[in-house]
Amino acid sequence: MNRLSAVRPPGLYAGDMSDQFEQATLANGLTIIGECDPSAHTSSVGFFVKAGARDEAAPMMGVSHFLEHMMFKGTTRRTSEDINREFDAMGARSNAYTSSEMTVFYAAMLPDRLAQGFDVLQDMMRPAIREADFDVEKGVILEEIAMYEDDPGFRLYERAIEEHYAEHPLAYRILGTKETIAGMKRDSMQAYFDHRYSADNTVVALAGKVDFDGAVKRVEAACGHWAKTGAERRYEVPRLVAKRFEMRDAKVSRAYRVMLSAGPAATDARRYASFVAAQLLGGADNSRLHWALVETGLAEEADTSYEPKDGVGDMRTFIVCDPEKLEEAWEAVEREIAGLAETITPEDVGRVRAKVATGVTLAGEQPEGRMHRIGRQWLVSGTRRSLQEELEAIAQVSVEDVRRVLAEMPMSERAPRTIGTMLPA
Repeated sequence: MNRLSAVRPPGLYAGDMSDQFEQATLANGLTIIGECDPSAHTSSVGFFVKAGARDEAAPMMGVSHFLEHMMFKGTTRRTSEDINREFDAMGARSNAYTSSEMTVFYAAMLPDRLAQGFDVLQDMMRPAIREADFDVEKGVILEEIAMYEDDPGFRLYERAIEEHYAEHPLAYRILGTKETIAGMKRDSMQAYFDHRYSADNTVVALAGKVDFDGAVKRVEAACGHWAKTGAERRYEVPRLVAKRFEMRDAKVSRAYRVMLSAGPAATDARRYASFVAAQLLGGADNSRLHWALVETGLAEEADTSYEPKDGVGDMRTFIVCDPEKLEEAWEAVEREIAGLAETITPEDVGRVRAKVATGVTLAGEQPEGRMHRIGRQWLVSGTRRSLQEELEAIAQVSVEDVRRVLAEMPMSERAPRTIGTMLPA
């Protein structure tokens, strides 16, 4: 077993949280990482699996999310009721989620319950996947898909992702489709699980009041026998081309428009400047789009976000408005995009830097947030960047950095953009 320990040096920010980063790798390739803080009042643990929608075969679209559900259906040691009852009895806050990039199972609790919480989680990570449970949960997933189909903004976004990434696996729907879920077989799910939920494709992340050496011993005892499969992710470069499409629905009364363009990957140094650019253009308040569209009454919603991914990234702009005002509102969006780089001031960047830094700090202030941050980081990059390092990188973003990333990855007509519209029928 390999072991690494590193204490963060004193930082520039008064009141920054002290932590000690620890990392160990078991013989089977399972990685354990931790940000240990003896002064914390809670402990958190999560299993981060590098298995998301982009890792599926097209006919198995939705299997990662389906599997997330199955992990709560019971093991050879526990029923689904046992899992819920034990988490509840220890006062734990537990949950899971699936994205295009990963599937995560986690729990936060008082420090004296960490061993119990870990025991339930590690047991869940080897589910029974019984045929009867599989059949029942298939109906639940189909109902979930039907529920989201009633959300016009979600339907438009899913279609835009499919058009934008085309043949790239990032185009796959996280929930899958009615056809892929209905046609999925229990044995096919088991084969996917056996390959993807391997020791060398999983990271165990801990944060808060944690005895790291003791935790490593528990992980090794419980998971040291897990198989190593050499599971790998495909990293094709998406071929982006300009696309426009329109959808219509008789149940829709508003106009929806979404635009996607390229952005930096999750490990690209330009990601911090892209976060600032997105906030300047379409942050929740005091952004260019807020003042140009929402405050003027052209749109009810107008926002821009930056979504970094493993190997790629994208910028997304979304508006909702009266159908008769759609083109006028979109002209305002295009004007703000075209003029953004030239009108940025040092005061703008400083204000947004402070807001982004506050968001990053708030997200990492509790052990649960810190566990998620280091788990996601390690799964994508194989490294950990401390909160202090993140804050310092954000503080260094300049007007020139933002202008550079806007020039290199434009959101204007010069870029291959996907623009989708949803209108009343």
